[in-house]
Amino acid sequence: MPGIRRFAAIDVGSYEIGMKIYEISQKYGIKEIDNIRYVMELGRDTYTHGSISFELIEELCDVLYRFNDIMKEYEVHDYRANATSAIREAKNAHIILDRIKVRTGIDVKILSNSEQRFLCYKAIASKENDFNRIIRKPTAIVDVGSGSIQISLFDRDALITTQNIRLGSLRIREMLPSVDVDSAHMELLIEELIDNDLETFRKLFLQKKDIENIIAVGDYISYFANLARHDEDKDYLTREQFMEAYELVRGSTPEQFAKQMGISVENASLIIPCLMVYKKLIETTSTQLIWIPGVTLCDGIAASYAEKHMKLSFAHDFSKDIVIASRNIAKRYMGNAGHTELLEESALGIFDIMKKYHGLGKRERTLLQIAAILHDCGKYVSMNQPADASYNIIMSTEIIGLSHIERETVANIVRYNTKEFAYSARADKDMTSGMYLTVAKLTAILRIANAMDRSHKQKFHDFKMTLKDDELIITAETIEDISLEKALFRQKADFFEEMYGIRPVLKKKKEY
Repeated sequence: MPGIRRFAAIDVGSYEIGMKIYEISQKYGIKEIDNIRYVMELGRDTYTHGSISFELIEELCDVLYRFNDIMKEYEVHDYRANATSAIREAKNAHIILDRIKVRTGIDVKILSNSEQRFLCYKAIASKENDFNRIIRKPTAIVDVGSGSIQISLFDRDALITTQNIRLGSLRIREMLPSVDVDSAHMELLIEELIDNDLETFRKLFLQKKDIENIIAVGDYISYFANLARHDEDKDYLTREQFMEAYELVRGSTPEQFAKQMGISVENASLIIPCLMVYKKLIETTSTQLIWIPGVTLCDGIAASYAEKHMKLSFAHDFSKDIVIASRNIAKRYMGNAGHTELLEESALGIFDIMKKYHGLGKRERTLLQIAAILHDCGKYVSMNQPADASYNIIMSTEIIGLSHIERETVANIVRYNTKEFAYSARADKDMTSGMYLTVAKLTAILRIANAMDRSHKQKFHDFKMTLKDDELIITAETIEDISLEKALFRQKADFFEEMYGIRPVLKKKKEY
């Protein structure tokens, strides 16, 4: 049919391998037409032994080979295949991906945790009416997967923080395989495992706010919702409905729970830890509504593909989320708000006027903005070595919406803002040539912008920037002495000129 593209999304997960087939068009949006799932506990090997056995790799290849045949039967135009924590954390990850490619022809990309959660987030946001209505109040997206729990907090339509806790349903189950106790005692053991991390999260991020809504993501909670909800047409539970249904299954063995739910014992053994996580969050907050949109990673993969290739758009501004989350990180590390605001303004102004010289796009502009926001977060840890401390903070902090490579790019821009930038063949061997050049170009801009407020007193206002005769002339109004800013600006101008062939010049308005 004209204008319709058939697309396959493959999720190589920790507990099962899934593939959904979609029809995507600008007129009709995204329509799911098939859903194929195969239970395979890759995470059991990874979380227990650190790597995946050759026998399981071969079984995985067999499944993906059949998926390939199904894609041919559907005449799929394009596909994306992504792997999550089971392969991401496996020591033999590269061997697994190569074996899959050789045997099946399918290219599987490993998602970082932040990429994985962002795709699920996009899938939720694609249900625009419900999503936009719910996040007007303090809301948590709680994604209990096989390998970890992701909690993302919204307040007034904006994402303010996201945190990952490495205690997913399968990982919890594999941590307690040999404990011989009854169901009630097992429940207490699981509570001990999750209580400390969830309590730490509450103390760090919920001190001055409370959660009113939870958006529950994942297959495990969806199974439970079918038992708990009174109206099958509704995709949400009230607090009372959740607690009432939880009491009915509390203390059940996986076998008893499986029979009650009409599911496999394997699924039941994973749902029980998942429910305990939600119960703990509901008990320690004011949550009244639990929305269960029923989306999966495959839906997020399809939504991202549709946005990029079919020009489908979302009402929600994801870039705004990234920036607001970055500002909250800076606030946590006591960044100077006035200085950061001026730095953002000047850095983005320089980026815009230098567009034809740097050749970078909208995404790199966002990375520069985040680097400006987080440029001095390391001072919270070390006034003596803020560059390396800032790098380590950024690399250790998830910023949902940024890939691992993008986060590393931001971290390097911040590090080289005050640290010497080496010109040897990629002094940092972890940098690709593309990242190296992007880091160099954006670092040059950030250094100039930072030098304009070296005193952190925001002496300038009303910037004006012009390019004239191989000079970038920056003029601003001020009545204060700017000798310090001018001296540092001249030092930073050398690196900028080496990068762009343009000499930046700082002037007072009255001098120009």
